[in-house]
Amino acid sequence: MTLEKKTAVVMAGSPAINGSLYRRIRFSVLDSVVLIELEGGVRSVLILRDIEMERAAKHARVTDVHCPADFMPSGGLSGDRETATAQAAAECLRRSGVSRVIGDRTLPLIYVDMIRRMGIEVECDADLGVLDRRQKDEEEVAWLRESQCITEKAIEMACGMIAGSDADSDGNLLHESEILTSERVRFAIDQYLLAENFANPSSIVAGGPIAADCHNFGSGPLKTGSPVIVDVFPTSKTTRYCGDCTRTVVHGDIPDEVIRMHTAVAEAKRAGIMATRAGVTGESVHQATIASIASSGYSVGLPGKEELDTYCSMTHGTGHGIGLDVHEPPLLDFRGPELLVGDALTIEPGLYCKAIGAVRLEDMVIVRESGCENLNTLHEGLEWK
Repeated sequence: MTLEKKTAVVMAGSPAINGSLYRRIRFSVLDSVVLIELEGGVRSVLILRDIEMERAAKHARVTDVHCPADFMPSGGLSGDRETATAQAAAECLRRSGVSRVIGDRTLPLIYVDMIRRMGIEVECDADLGVLDRRQKDEEEVAWLRESQCITEKAIEMACGMIAGSDADSDGNLLHESEILTSERVRFAIDQYLLAENFANPSSIVAGGPIAADCHNFGSGPLKTGSPVIVDVFPTSKTTRYCGDCTRTVVHGDIPDEVIRMHTAVAEAKRAGIMATRAGVTGESVHQATIASIASSGYSVGLPGKEELDTYCSMTHGTGHGIGLDVHEPPLLDFRGPELLVGDALTIEPGLYCKAIGAVRLEDMVIVRESGCENLNTLHEGLEWK
């Protein structure tokens, strides 16, 4: 008779960096830690520096907290902290009678090596820490809603700043008598978010032709009559959950073609949202979005070398997962996987034209059984006065 192997789940690294590990324990520290889940998850052992044990015992979602010295191997512990933590993890597994370990895709090789030295098998489960992380609980949804609310307020401030500017004889926007640039608006966004205790990577404030590159951050003077994409994606320093929202603003008279582009993008966003629910694939949501773009008379995909500057198309997928990182699985694109209840997603169609610039709109939604919940309340128009 073959005896069933005693199995443990192991995740390791810095919870301040590794979002999957952080979500599992809801506790952050910069140094490397290891989480060992035994008895089908009934018992969870967290091994970390001794000076962090008291704080971890109060806040970490685990049953047992230890330091490496609690699992001293016969040869002693290394003077290197991460190596010592890996050695202690292997010794803990040995003492627990574990013969098989399942690790996630982020498990550092040093842990794999130390565990295998104990004669314990190690297998990689590529979905571990991914599928469960996708399925946000209601606490996480509340944190995402808070982050999106602050993100919207930052965008509203920035779009109002652009729309409320004056224009000089060359069409440059003027704010407080100085030329308004992408950099100035970004600085204002950074200041606002810092005051709200948010960390903010470089926001996109891109106006005119350079915005035809969908990830161009934008630079230089902003112009009247030209669409400006404002895309803000900060992280709460309190909860660590991200916001992500995009709106487009035009100062002054709005060109007819920009209105047409905006109408098409708004309709495509609605089509993508209407297609989003548990059980459908990310690809099917993307197909609904690009079908709407095509029905409005626009193209899909990157332009060829022979295409004119007037070529206008949606050049990217419909959206992505979001949570502890701005970009998480799943993708709403070709080959995008089946959506799960609790997936947090962005729906962000856009149109890009070298001669004009770009229009993009982005909302955040939570996947539910029969549809999705939109966390956005900010208007999506081009006028922001």
